[in-house]
Amino acid sequence: QVQLVESGGGLVQPGGSLRLSCAASGSIFRIFAMGWYRQAPGKQREFVAAITSSGSTSYADSVKGRFTISRDNAQNTVYLQMNSLKPEDTAVYYCNQGPTSWGQGTQVTVSS
Repeated sequence: QVQLVESGGGLVQPGGSLRLSCAASGSIFRIFAMGWYRQAPGKQREFVAAITSSGSTSYADSVKGRFTISRDNAQNTVYLQMNSLKPEDTAVYYCNQGPTSWGQGTQVTVSS
């Protein structure tokens, strides 16, 4: 059973940056694709970004050009660098591996 632990959320002003981390344990991290999702209050959870085992990336249109997903297989960690943050990026951000493995989430709030 894989365990995923997110960190790095917080309060940031519009235009600011944050870097989220997700540490994985209990699986052969390097062979799995990893993803980030988010859920804003009153909304459904939505896809943000993903990275395959070989390093190919994909992004939601709403974050393209602003967010970057990366992974460090030696550290069993996946990152989400978020730049030019907007109030509409406010949500709980979740790390994901496969169909059933989710972290507990980390809150990101973008507000002045």
